[in-house]
Amino acid sequence: MAKSASNSLMQSLKRFIKKPWEITGPCADPEYKSALPLAVEYRLSCPATVKEKPIIPNSLPETVYDIKYFTRDQRRNRPPIRRTVLKKPDVEKLMKEQTFAVSDFPPVYLNSAVEEDINARGGGYQ
Repeated sequence: MAKSASNSLMQSLKRFIKKPWEITGPCADPEYKSALPLAVEYRLSCPATVKEKPIIPNSLPETVYDIKYFTRDQRRNRPPIRRTVLKKPDVEKLMKEQTFAVSDFPPVYLNSAVEEDINARGGGYQ
């Protein structure tokens, strides 16, 4: 009985005795709400918890467009690289062959000399 009387006395004193920062300042305002959330309202659900069950579409595999990149990547569809090993007789045979003639190459772009008129105003340039 003595415990309950002392507890009730402490509760009544707590109503009248305040902490120093609750007497003045922003904490003294009756509309003041602490910015720190309580433990029960801090994180209501775990970040890894799925909020909604995912809807997985079911369809025929032939009618679904394939969005994978690597199946459409043309660089992966190249034929394998063919390598040839040349032996000494093959190299000698290639060196003896004359494969290009002068007529095989394109003609020279500029095949006439350009005459400049020195007497023209500014030497012919503007």
